[in-house]
Amino acid sequence: MTIEFIDLKAQQARIKDKLDARIQAVLAGGAYIMGPEVRELEGELATFCGAKHALTCANGTDALHLALMALGAKAGDAVFCPSFTFAATAEIVPHVGATPVFVDVDARTFNLCVESLKRAIVHAKELGFRPAGIIPVDLFGLPADYEAIEAIARENGMWIISDSAQGFGATYKDRTTGSIGDIATTSFFPAKPLGCYGDGGAVFTSNDELAALIGSLRVHGKGSDKYDNVRIGVNSRLDTLQAAILLEKLAIYADELDARQTVAGRYSAALGERFQVPYIPNETRSVWAQYTLRAASTEERDAAMAALKAEHIPSVVYYPLPLHQQQAYKDYPADPQGLSTCAELAKTVFSLPMHPYLSEQDQDRIIDVLLRV
Repeated sequence: MTIEFIDLKAQQARIKDKLDARIQAVLAGGAYIMGPEVRELEGELATFCGAKHALTCANGTDALHLALMALGAKAGDAVFCPSFTFAATAEIVPHVGATPVFVDVDARTFNLCVESLKRAIVHAKELGFRPAGIIPVDLFGLPADYEAIEAIARENGMWIISDSAQGFGATYKDRTTGSIGDIATTSFFPAKPLGCYGDGGAVFTSNDELAALIGSLRVHGKGSDKYDNVRIGVNSRLDTLQAAILLEKLAIYADELDARQTVAGRYSAALGERFQVPYIPNETRSVWAQYTLRAASTEERDAAMAALKAEHIPSVVYYPLPLHQQQAYKDYPADPQGLSTCAELAKTVFSLPMHPYLSEQDQDRIIDVLLRV
């Protein structure tokens, strides 16, 4: 039997009656865009992570775009982000006229490397850019090293947008992602740990002025009335149906995160002598958006993935090509010492099935295949 890479059906079965009731309530109410469930969800999200404000939007990419617009990123600004991430992290930077500058990642955590960031900042200044901001990524659900990044940001007068599309609800030294950074963002894409049944995203901040500005920007730059537009904005609102679904998923989210920890712990205990298993620093907790192994070589990875496929077990490479090597981004600045870790990870990492409903029997089957490669 094929094992699901992410089993959304099992989760849906668990909360089906509550989902059905929520959906029927929206249909009966008729407020399909930004209805009362949206406001309810925003309150629950803010409470969950400890941010003062949560503002939902159409998707995780829009969340990043709104954050950059609110912070005033513009032409001449350098915005630093890791190259080993999904394209959304960088693609919104040129949309506001700013320039993405790519940074290498740490070989253990796969998150932004602070030493590479320091070099990239110096390089950007030499090229005539103004270092404006940093977009760390909570890759695969693990929070970035925020204390070190915050120190660099303060030293250089830069803001931080925490890209927690994969990491909402993770913890870093008694702080929860969503409450870290000048602004934090997340995605509710269905495959995310907290996902809806379509597209959705959210922006978090504890700054009242930024929250008010984002609230305006996401609805065409409205003022006190939607027909009084006081600035140039965008159309990025969350459907009420998606908010209703997320409310029921959020209600079981803490329990699911505990289950993800159990799955990850079993994987690491069994596979730690065979592969490089995920490294979790002290005082840090991942939400395990992905469980990603690193093989010793491309050949070893390919053999492992082929063996899994032969047993009808899915595995995925996140990410096969770092951003700085892709056609759309290859001409943007980067750490002058190169991004060697990003390049090596792309050749050696692969991700296993990971979700809260992965049975021990299925997990043992996956482990057995990998240990026999």
